[in-house]
Amino acid sequence: MRRWIVRVLVAVAVLLVGLGVYGVLVEPRLILDEDRLEVTLPRLDERWAGTEVALLSDLQVGMWWANTGMVERAVRRAVEAEPDVVLLGGDFLYSSSPSIAEQVDTVLELLDPLVDAGIPTFAVLGNHDLAVGAADELTAMLEGAGIPVLTNESAPVPGGSGPGGLYVVGVGPALRDVADAEEALGEVPDGAARVVLAHNPTVFPDLPAGSAPLALAGHTHCGQVVIPGVPFSYVGLTEEEARVAEGWAPEGYGEPGNRLFVTCGLGFSHLPVRINAPPELVLVELRPAGG
Repeated sequence: MRRWIVRVLVAVAVLLVGLGVYGVLVEPRLILDEDRLEVTLPRLDERWAGTEVALLSDLQVGMWWANTGMVERAVRRAVEAEPDVVLLGGDFLYSSSPSIAEQVDTVLELLDPLVDAGIPTFAVLGNHDLAVGAADELTAMLEGAGIPVLTNESAPVPGGSGPGGLYVVGVGPALRDVADAEEALGEVPDGAARVVLAHNPTVFPDLPAGSAPLALAGHTHCGQVVIPGVPFSYVGLTEEEARVAEGWAPEGYGEPGNRLFVTCGLGFSHLPVRINAPPELVLVELRPAGG
């Protein structure tokens, strides 16, 4: 009996060590998921048919043992995919150490291939960006590189504005009452197609019915560790965040006519580990209704 117990304990220990090695060294650093979606977007003019939108989120520069190698790979792959628009979903930084200035420089270096490619790119900030006091520096850096930072505001995708245009609507992060969905949508022309970008998926229910037929968010890292029955799955997420941790939000979440997709992002929070939640590049092809 004692031998049987020892063997079981050894087997469990080996399994846990193997899982830990996989979660630290393999999945987050070697595996990049490419999730390709085809979305019918109401009010989308025929001239925008086939427009491809790339989504990258949660670089988390400054996290201990940060995943910058995967960020480099994902940015390079996004450029190679030649999308029409790139959206950056926030949480560029994780901490204020080392200095914010140094980390902002690192973010710019990581995004350089994207900037050099000249692909129209829009960004929102994340809760970590504000929490570490980096909002001003990040905004100045990104906008200096030609990437508008949308905080409760919208901007047309180059190629046309007005009712026949395509707009990116950026909602602020869910921190200190920064997010204001109504303000974000305020300048979108009546009848114009739009894609809503937010860092925190929990701002999605605040969007009025029919105002966000496609909303994209990050923040959750898809839970980072997703093992059924394991208590430390969904690292650091609230119950509501876990409900919309990955992929399409469940039916009934948010107002009628709105849809939310949540990406796994690229970096880490709390622990440098991912299990069953690999880093992700999302590519969305837009189609007109009835097209």
